[in-house]
Amino acid sequence: DHVPVLLLIPDGVTADRPAPGIAVWHQHAGQYHLGKSEPAGLAGDPMHHTGAALAREGYVVLCPDALCFEERQDPTGRLKGSNYERFAFLEYVVSGRCLAWKNILDMRRAVDLLAARPEVLPERLGCYGHSMGSTHTWLVGPWEPRLKCLVGNCCLPTWQGIHREHMLHCFPNFIPGVYQYGDTPDIAALIAPRALHLNIGEKDHGTPIEDIPAALEILKAAWQRVHAEENLTTFIEKGAGHVLSPKMWQHVRQVFARHLKQA
Repeated sequence: DHVPVLLLIPDGVTADRPAPGIAVWHQHAGQYHLGKSEPAGLAGDPMHHTGAALAREGYVVLCPDALCFEERQDPTGRLKGSNYERFAFLEYVVSGRCLAWKNILDMRRAVDLLAARPEVLPERLGCYGHSMGSTHTWLVGPWEPRLKCLVGNCCLPTWQGIHREHMLHCFPNFIPGVYQYGDTPDIAALIAPRALHLNIGEKDHGTPIEDIPAALEILKAAWQRVHAEENLTTFIEKGAGHVLSPKMWQHVRQVFARHLKQA
């Protein structure tokens, strides 16, 4: 199927003067009418107009719609909002797949497009996401080696924590059968040795803070094993919830500048 996207090219960036590229995965928030348009700065919460902000920083930015959002809602019009997401998840499950699988597939095609653009330096690619977009970041990372720098904001819940707290998290977080092999930090650890930065809000109920110390130990061990400790960074903001705060955004900008602009 076709994946609608918005491509943001900064003034002055051309095939003769290419720039690093960043894919921005949008959030969930139960707002199925929003997808790519929010990070692109055309709709939604200005706090999450991050694609437009990164374009102003000089990056070529690609913002795609995830399945079930914006232009990818039920094409028949029969199911609305969360009902279509539930339908799509279950449709994949009975065929031995899941929404996470579909999202990873679509994100890799997005990276194909970004890498093929003449305005983009294909060896300097990154991705960013908030909430569900953060989940997408650590899910696609192990499968997409072209992403040199990955940044997730406010979402690394463990399945252990989800089960303990009886959390109703969104469907893209769940991969049938994988929990017997490890938890979400074990997946994110497969990104090593490439650059990964995670912002975490101390009071973010979607990512229980009590699970974070053990999760970070798993990540640190992975980067240490490949002697790339400097490529793993985290920021935990005291008192912050499920937000992209100014301090969090500052870390996002700094990490991309370090790994994509100064390379």
